[in-house]
Parts: sequence; C-alpha cells; structure tokens
Amino acid sequence: MTTPETPPPSQSQPLLEISGLTVRLGVGGDSRPVLDGVDLTLAPGEALGLVGESGSGKSMTVRAVTRLLPQGAAFAGSIRFEGRDVAAMDAAELRGYRDHGVGMIFQDPRAHINPTRRVGAFLTEALTRNRGLSRREAEDRAAAVLAEVGIDDPVRRLRQYPHELSGGMLQRVMIASVLLAEPRLVLADEPTTALDVTIQAEVVGILDRLRRERGMGMAFITHDLDLALAVCRRVAVMYAGRIVEIRAAEELHQRAAHPYTLGLLGSRPSIDARAERLNAIPGRPVSAFEAGPGCAFAARCAHAQAVCREVRPELEPFRGGLVRCHRVAEISLQEATA
Repeated sequence: MTTPETPPPSQSQPLLEISGLTVRLGVGGDSRPVLDGVDLTLAPGEALGLVGESGSGKSMTVRAVTRLLPQGAAFAGSIRFEGRDVAAMDAAELRGYRDHGVGMIFQDPRAHINPTRRVGAFLTEALTRNRGLSRREAEDRAAAVLAEVGIDDPVRRLRQYPHELSGGMLQRVMIASVLLAEPRLVLADEPTTALDVTIQAEVVGILDRLRRERGMGMAFITHDLDLALAVCRRVAVMYAGRIVEIRAAEELHQRAAHPYTLGLLGSRPSIDARAERLNAIPGRPVSAFEAGPGCAFAARCAHAQAVCREVRPELEPFRGGLVRCHRVAEISLQEATA
C-alpha cells in the first residue's frame, strides 16, 4: 500500500543507499565509534546478507537504517531510502517510513511481543489505528497472513497468548506483523538464532518465498555464512564496524579474497572431511573503537605486514567484488598456487 509519505521507488534507483555511515556511542565518558564508514546499496527485491562475528556492527547498521539508535548516539554519513534522506525526515515522514517503508524482524520475538496481550491484538492494532480497518477486517487480514507464513488454524491462534506458542510459531507471528505493514524493505536481524535447525530452514524458506512473491528488498543479518549464501544474492562481510568484503553469494565460496572472509569459510564444519578440531581464526574479534589506525583485522591476520598495521585500507574493486585489504592480490596468488 502506497501513502503520500512513502512514494513508490524508481526502478532505476537503489531501494537503500548507505554512504560513509559512522555511529559513535558514549562509553565511560568518551565517544567511541561502533560503525566506521559503512557503504552499502540494496536494490528493490534484492536480498543482501550481512555476516560477521558479534560486535562487527551488523545490527547497529540496520538500527541506523530505522533510526533506532541508542540514546545519545552520534550519527554521520548518509542513509537514503528510495532517494529520500532518512536522517532529514520529520516526525510524520519517519512514522510513514516505519509504518510502510521498512519493517524489522528481531531475533527474539518473546522480547518484542507483549506477553499480556493476545496475538490477535498484537497483529491488528496497527491495521485498525493506521489503516482504518474495522476489527473484523483487521482480524481477517491477520488470519490470512498467519496462514501465509505457515501457521495452521490461524483464527484460533489470534485468540492465544504468546506463551501458548512455540518459538518457531512466535517467530512466524513476528514475520506476519511485518508483512501486514506491506514494507518495501525488510530488515531481518538474526531471525533464526533461537530456533532449532529444522525450524530455521522453515522460517528462512518463508522469508525467501515472501520476498520473491512481494518484491521486497531484504537485509538478512546472520552469523551463519552458509545461511547467508543460501538466502542472499550478495553478501557483505563486516569486521570491527567496517565492510571488509562484498561479493555475489554464488561467487563468495570460490572467489572470497579478504583474509577474514577466508577464515570464516575455513572454520565451517564439513560433512565430507573428518577432523578432531574445527579450524578457528586466532585471537578475538575487536570493536571499531578498539581498532588501530590500520587494518582492524591485522592483529589476527597471518598475512599482515607493517603497512597493514599503520595505514587503513580502502574498500576497492577486486575480482568482481569489493575488498578492503592492502595485500589482497598477493594473498589471492598464494591461495591459487597453494
């Protein structure tokens, strides 16, 4: 549904453009960066994966897109949705943007759904308040979307409380609440983290099918690189608040170039090989405010040299993707001849 505050996107422009995004938070009286110069684009209907260890800045990036940053956060850079500056939106424009432009699926639905209200009240409130639907119309619409996300006997589920539903069903309710707003962009922040593997596959399948059927753009945040490769057309790898590599999903497995991406790929378990221990990236992940003046990954990288620790690399084209690494050409040659 299109409103005056949320015009339809031009097919010639990106749905979402992030340029030079930097976010600083107050920590112990100091202002410290948690995002440092993030650049991303997302096309209408595209699924983009954001992958990285905890603290890499994935969730903070999508929170910046919705203007849901922590109180006192300092923001710099540009976020444009359908060509419009998100930071410049007034209260009415921001409400329309959040109601119809962008929807957020959180990783823990029990923390974001009021446990004292029935599922039906949670799903229909915005429809009756913002869309002007009657209670019966809103309930019919909510039941139809519950069925669309794979919930059986949806009319009965509307009368239940959140504690009466399993984790997988409650995550479907969360997805349904976002779909009822008919957004053009869905931000899925690790939506399968608390679910078992079988339910994860079902939820991801639902998200992917609905994205394609509705033509929505989706930013999919996950720790699981294989999951991102299965769901997304492109994958952006984040480390210490920066993008270190962006590449088409189908190419990332064979053509990954940044040492951090290679480390993530090498640490995955394999059903074709036996090993006493999984490979692991040495050291610990760092936040953006802990990074030195050079490459944030230098302390954990076996290929690091003096220039890596002293000069910050730029995100530059390499073999069909974008990579932030001084020595990427040399490392790729070594990998090819190994």
